[in-house]
Amino acid sequence: MGSRVDIAALVGSAVPAHLRREGVLMCWRVLVDGEAAQGTFTNRADAEACQRGWQVRLGQGLTLG
Repeated sequence: MGSRVDIAALVGSAVPAHLRREGVLMCWRVLVDGEAAQGTFTNRADAEACQRGWQVRLGQGLTLG
């Protein structure tokens, strides 16, 4: 079974403090097998691009959805 690459949305107090201080109320993080792999992205499009990169690195190719 291959690795799972997901995007987690962080809201409110789950947003890192340095981003909350800048007024960011929501961010996204890329997870590989449930572990934070990269980022704290302030927009979903960047998180999705990172997710695709991980999928390519892990040999999963591109998926839609």
